[in-house]
Amino acid sequence: MLDIVGLLQTEKDEFTRSERALTEIVLADVDRALKMSIVDLAARADVSPPTVTRFCRRLGCDSYADFKVRLAQSRFVGQRYFAPAAGPTSAREIAQGVVNGIQSTIYETFDHMDFDAVERAAESIIGANFLLAYGSGGASSTMATETEARLFRLGLRVTSCIDHQVQLMRAASAPAGTAIIAFSLSGNNLPLVKAMAVAGEYGLTRIVVTRSGSPMAGEADVLLPINRREDADILRPTPSRYAFLATIDVLAQTIATRLGSSAVASMRRIKHQLVVNRDGDDTQPLGD
Repeated sequence: MLDIVGLLQTEKDEFTRSERALTEIVLADVDRALKMSIVDLAARADVSPPTVTRFCRRLGCDSYADFKVRLAQSRFVGQRYFAPAAGPTSAREIAQGVVNGIQSTIYETFDHMDFDAVERAAESIIGANFLLAYGSGGASSTMATETEARLFRLGLRVTSCIDHQVQLMRAASAPAGTAIIAFSLSGNNLPLVKAMAVAGEYGLTRIVVTRSGSPMAGEADVLLPINRREDADILRPTPSRYAFLATIDVLAQTIATRLGSSAVASMRRIKHQLVVNRDGDDTQPLGD
């Protein structure tokens, strides 16, 4: 679907004077522009109707009617980005909003966490010969690499993968006894859904952290649901990723507790090398 609004915003400096006039009228009030006839728009921009038609064709539209259809589609998608609500401006106010959002997200995650599913996920990971952590696109790819960081310390064989094609290939070639844990904030990452479907065809255990009822959730053998609505403030980085981090930490400690002495032995070896080779301080974190 052609993003007319985005195209007007990015290309307006390359337009002629008449085209810039039309662009400014449309972007100033998209809803009003949608109600205008070609004659009305031409009159407001002080150009001729044929100029409007040529403008529409330059944007990749067949006609003015096609332009209005595509403009309406572009207007419908991401409406809150057209007139974002006023938010905090000072660093202190911004910090307060960010921290409050993180706190509420973490408490909400605890209140809605499926602890039986966490136990099943931990058992599946402990019982697996090898673990693949999948995610892509932003926060989800970060969660995949974070899972690798949390679990290799416990002595588990784990690797992360954030490339869709490699995810598909690894799902197809993974040996028996492999488990996959996959992350998706939206649940609508269709290439990742496909990779998980392929994993299911080969009998791999699939642990999925995502939105309930989503295509990704449909590919889960063990679902760890994250169902959080995004904040209205579009400028604030999404606090939903903290729900994922909390879930990973809960899962990692559950696994560590079940592994017991073998996990402790692995962490002790890591700590020994960090103390000897990094800072000589046993109180520092197990990493950096």
